[in-house]
Amino acid sequence: MFVVPDVNAVSKIAISTGGGDAPGLNAVIRSATVAARNRGWEVVGIRDGFNGIMFPDEYPGGGLMELDRQAVRGISHLGGTILGSTNRGNPTSYPVQLDDGTWTEIDRTTELVQRFSDEGIDALITVGGDGSLRIGDHLHQHGLRVIGVPKTIDNDLDKTTATFGFDTAVDFATECIDRLFTTATSHGRVMVVEVMGRDAGWIALHAGMAGGAHCILIPEIPYELGPVAETILQRDRSGARFTIVVVAEGAKPVGGEATVLGQAVGQAVQLGGVGGKVAVQLKVLTGKETRTVVLGHLLRGGSPTALDRLLGLRFGAAAVRAIEEGQDGIMVGLQPPEVVYVPLEEATRQLKLVPLDGDTMRTARDLGINFGDQMPGELLGH
Repeated sequence: MFVVPDVNAVSKIAISTGGGDAPGLNAVIRSATVAARNRGWEVVGIRDGFNGIMFPDEYPGGGLMELDRQAVRGISHLGGTILGSTNRGNPTSYPVQLDDGTWTEIDRTTELVQRFSDEGIDALITVGGDGSLRIGDHLHQHGLRVIGVPKTIDNDLDKTTATFGFDTAVDFATECIDRLFTTATSHGRVMVVEVMGRDAGWIALHAGMAGGAHCILIPEIPYELGPVAETILQRDRSGARFTIVVVAEGAKPVGGEATVLGQAVGQAVQLGGVGGKVAVQLKVLTGKETRTVVLGHLLRGGSPTALDRLLGLRFGAAAVRAIEEGQDGIMVGLQPPEVVYVPLEEATRQLKLVPLDGDTMRTARDLGINFGDQMPGELLGH
């Protein structure tokens, strides 16, 4: 008697973490591993994004790490990822140096999908931001069974209310702003705080508001420094001699571009330095002593908050349930109170930007926070 094979049958899955690290990654790894092991599945982790499966000989112990209960015990509170990560080496456009020293890009998709087959891997849980999830969707379209888990401290992935790592980043940024308040007050200075946020200003907005910033510059609103300078001078006239300005790294002036630090081969453009530029210009416009603090990768480090741990645990278990249910080519996302399934193609179609007419922005305007887009009114209690 001929038996039709069960296309949903699973015996072995892989987990990969790609792109910039975010607090909560290890919670996802632990949750997915335990949930899969409870179903009798074998679980392996791919080292450094997809590098571990593409270049296994580069790792003394092999490019795949066996994940069992012992391997993931007590890791939920740890920052980073036990699997390692990378934001270079996109397999769909992999950088290769030619004999003449120049670089070109090749598509290694077919090779990568075959390696998953050679390792007997039935499904992949890929944990990453928009870039990693686009790669996951590409692999799905080439025959690999893929479930995506959204990860970014920027909170800019669409179709999910929140991404783990964001709460931890905002919490730390707020603490830093709190600390800067005391030194800014003591010296009557303007403190410019640069935070991450390439395309979306979620961290700058939330941390700035929570920390009591007076001006916030975000990518969604091209800025002019005239209104910011006037806010500083108004505060001076009212007796408040200090000002806190929070700037997202992707903020750009009206008619200008984001500030670029550089770009390495196989990587996205690296932003940064806008805080320093803003500080120099504000010193000229106001005559005030100005200082810059760049939080940068500090926002990625440290232990995840309880909220980010819980979200990571929920996403990891949901990804395993999705595999068990026969799902493919989807991302798990938070739509409170549930974790839902969204097609990867839909989830990566656009970024989730700060809604300029949303309640949080309206609240910020009501508080008198200046966004560099309009001159301030009279400052009352700000």
